Amino acid sequence: MRLTSCIFLVGALAATAAAGHAQTTTAAGAGADATLQALFDREWEWELTQDPLWASYLGDRRWNDRWPDIALGTLAARQSHRQAVLQELATVPRERLSPADRTNYDIFKYQYEMTVEGYQHRYHLIRTSTLDGVQNSEQVIDSLRFQTVKDFDDWLGRLDGFPTYVDQNIALMREGLKSDVLLPKVIVQRVREQVAELAAQTAPQSGYYRPFRSMPAAIGPVDRERLAKAGDERIRTRVQPAFARLLDFLDREYFPACYTGVGWWRSKGGLAAYRYFTRYHTTSDLAPQDIHALGLKEVARIRAEMEAIKTQVGFSGTLNEFFTYLRTDPKFFFKSGDELLDGYRVVAKRIDPELIKISRKLPRVTYGVIPVPDAIAPIMPTAYANGGAPDGSRPPYFFANLYKPETRPKWEMMALTLHEGMPGHCLQISVGQELGDLPNFRRHAFFTAYTEGWGLYAESLGEDMGLYKDDPYSKFGQLTYEMWRAVR
Repeated sequence: MRLTSCIFLVGALAATAAAGHAQTTTAAGAGADATLQALFDREWEWELTQDPLWASYLGDRRWNDRWPDIALGTLAARQSHRQAVLQELATVPRERLSPADRTNYDIFKYQYEMTVEGYQHRYHLIRTSTLDGVQNSEQVIDSLRFQTVKDFDDWLGRLDGFPTYVDQNIALMREGLKSDVLLPKVIVQRVREQVAELAAQTAPQSGYYRPFRSMPAAIGPVDRERLAKAGDERIRTRVQPAFARLLDFLDREYFPACYTGVGWWRSKGGLAAYRYFTRYHTTSDLAPQDIHALGLKEVARIRAEMEAIKTQVGFSGTLNEFFTYLRTDPKFFFKSGDELLDGYRVVAKRIDPELIKISRKLPRVTYGVIPVPDAIAPIMPTAYANGGAPDGSRPPYFFANLYKPETRPKWEMMALTLHEGMPGHCLQISVGQELGDLPNFRRHAFFTAYTEGWGLYAESLGEDMGLYKDDPYSKFGQLTYEMWRAVR
């Protein structure tokens, strides 16, 4: 055999071997990817079964008749489950995954590790705040569909289970008493006011009765009467007594034991827990002291910009006097809630045609601007966003609080609409939901720094869209929200 033939034969054998190795490697990689995806799918389904409220928010109606099970034993079992999943994840060969799945692997691992670590700091024993907690659970209505008889019967099922859900919350807070994991008195006092109002409402006044006030015409008169009566009965015999028990617990046991000062460092977890929550909310390893120093620098920067706006509008007093002027002059406020709502809708319409200037990727769904329900408006923030259902059955909404319009200045409306509507959270959530090539846990993930950082960035985009150009007061409103974050 000639040398050239030998070289050809050796080369062919080498190429065949290399091709076989590549096929084996590709097959191994594909196998690892498939194993990982199966784990993601299984865990996503498990997470939905564990949190029916989250499932409802996502438009999954399979558990619309129940609340989450938050018994101590159940929470401990979830912790064990996640620890086992992390051990299983470690058996998946990361080096054989595709680049995209390596990223998915890392994010999934990070989320489960942070959840497991957080359980050790016992944040699950904190059950209420002025914005979250069982006393605000009526908000789930805004994520539900009420079109069929089953939709209403599912809500009745939830009302049936409400006493157990409240009692489980009380049991966890009582465990917090034993473990020295408590809220500051200043927060509990406000929560107590919320609960007292809920406990005193009659059934027709209750926000939990909202669905029964406007049933669709497709529901016949017999079912309509049955459902309305059942809703009234459930609120009188289940919801109101449960809130009365929670109020009694807050007054007799919880509030007297709570901290007079503020700060998570006061809890049994101390500074170690504080550092964990710093990492959890920032997804960084910055020390709390470094973040505080950054905040001080931001306060100085923003204050200087505020001084410039004050000078621009020709106000001759001090900055504190300018603040007072902005908070008290009637020209900065609408006279009624209806006018305020119309004002927000005008602002949203002004923003819409400018979006193309800052984004080539706009969501397919549009969003609406609607009022915060009257029953919860006194205890809710100025505005908030509620993402749409991924299947398109519910659009995203920007909720505007119309309670006491004399306290809601016009100059904050542009920044607030940019933050909550588009290009803010309504855009952010919708674009994420439409990323069909990502696994569910990433499409619907929540990271405080990313989510609220997006909102803060969206406020600043008013500059690029020319929305602050002719209105320095709206620019000042944007600075007030920046200052709020810097101070916090």
